[in-house]
This record gives sequence, structure tokens and C-alpha cells, in this order.
Amino acid sequence: MIKLCVFDFDSTLMDGETIDIFADAYGVGDKVKEITKKAMQGELDFFESLSKRVALLNGMPTSLVSEVCSNLKQMNGAKELVKGLKERGIKVIVFSGGFHIATDLMREEIGYDESFANILHEKDGVLTGLVGGEMMFGFSKGEMIKRMQKILGVSKDETMCVGDGANDASMFKHAGISVAFCAKEILKKSATHCVDTKDLREILRILD
Repeated sequence: MIKLCVFDFDSTLMDGETIDIFADAYGVGDKVKEITKKAMQGELDFFESLSKRVALLNGMPTSLVSEVCSNLKQMNGAKELVKGLKERGIKVIVFSGGFHIATDLMREEIGYDESFANILHEKDGVLTGLVGGEMMFGFSKGEMIKRMQKILGVSKDETMCVGDGANDASMFKHAGISVAFCAKEILKKSATHCVDTKDLREILRILD
């Protein structure tokens, strides 16, 4: 019986990549998307790719960052899925290589329990191009899920993970059920289940 479900955020609970949307708003979209694409396919080290992408946001007004975050689009079925999981008594946590400014806001809308992500450094009302936080490395999700399981007293067989990109593989190793959601081929190889329909409610069927 599943007691803990950990979700990726970008292109999983949220429809799109937050950093790409920031970059579009700031006029550096093409440069950032190229790095994002390589990172998601596992061609680039996650820490290196995250650092390079955030550096391109240097000078972006924090007011614009907040405006973008308030308009992020939920993935189809996200709210219904989280509600369905919580009705089953499952803890719902988000691990994101993206940013707290997005995951914290979306938590209020969707209703998951907590999120672990990164923080964009800002000074004098603009981004500095620097980033830090809990999800900086390709192995971060795997390390964090082991800690969560220990704190909550939850086993691998009582854990489900859902994600779409290469850096989700590290947490898939520690889950009895791992769902590749509209995912890159590199992640599908690590998953116990694949959902290729862009509707998160499909995941509830796995638990029925």
C-alpha cells in the first residue's frame, strides 16, 4: 500500500518548464531551452546545466519572476490527482530541480503537502544569476527521498514517484512504483509504469 508519493514539478504537475518560461519572458528563451533540452535527455550534468541556465537570467526583475509564477499552468488533472491521493491517506511531496517561488505558489492551488526545490538569488529587486537550494544535483532527488522515507517511516514498497526527465531516475530507484509521465526515453527505461497521455488522472488507475 502506497503511503508516500513524490512528484517532479516541471512538465509533471506543471505544464511546461518554469525556467524556460522565465527565459521567454526575459528574452533569452532560445539559449535556455537548448540547455534544458540537453539536461532533460541526460546529455548534460544537472548542476552544470542549472547553473548555466540561471546565469542567463541575471538582471531579470523579481517583479517579472513573480508575475510569471502567478500565471503558470497546471498539468491537466493535477488537482484531481493530488486530491485523490490525499483521500487515500498518501503524503504528497514535490521534488523540483526548479524553484520554490513556483512550487510554493502552486502548492496553494493544487494542495500537495510540501515541496523541496531551489532558490533564485536576488539583490536590489533583480536576479543575480546565482542559485542554491535542496535540488541542485542529478542525485539530489534520490538522496532526499531516502531521507523522507526515514523520517516518515515509509519503505520503498510504500513509495511511488512520478517524473519526466533524466534527473528523476535517482528517486525512481527508491520507489516500488515509478511512473514516467509523458517522459523522455532515458527515464522510461527506469520506470515500472509509463503514462503517455497528458492527463495526470491516469495515475490513479495504477493504484486501483
